[in-house]
Amino acid sequence: MSRGLIVRSTMASDLTWAVCLALLGAALGLVAQWGVIRHGWQGTLELQIAAVEKVEATRRLAAIQTYPLDQVLSIHQEGRAVFIDAREPAEYRELHIARAVSLPASQISVRQVAATLAGIARDHPIVVYCGSADCHASLRVAEFLQKQGYTQVAVYVGGFRAWDEAGYPVDIVR
Repeated sequence: MSRGLIVRSTMASDLTWAVCLALLGAALGLVAQWGVIRHGWQGTLELQIAAVEKVEATRRLAAIQTYPLDQVLSIHQEGRAVFIDAREPAEYRELHIARAVSLPASQISVRQVAATLAGIARDHPIVVYCGSADCHASLRVAEFLQKQGYTQVAVYVGGFRAWDEAGYPVDIVR
């Protein structure tokens, strides 16, 4: 047998094996991700993702102090805590809880925390909120603050929408 024929035969065999392995990988991927694919075809993937996010947020919130609307109003009125708005800067500028400071979840960093909370003791009470009860930006900011050593971090679970609808004190950036 000539050398060229052996090389072509080996290349064809290698290509056949590569195609077989690729098809096997694709088939295993389809089987492993069938639930996701099925929900995508049925148009329910976003609902499934939202449900999983809600369960995960509930699990993570169990490790953080949370406050309902009436309790957080009392804390605000007494001036016992720093209020942090975890929403986007444009939302904060438009309207926010009176005396709250902006620390957007999408832009959070060690430097941003240091600048925003300069002069605030790590054991001073902090209440973080976002847009609504379905928003998880406050959870992300609260977890980040805890990792930075802030020990009295809580989340107001109702969010700005419930606060505003209740007619509680709000402010705008002028």
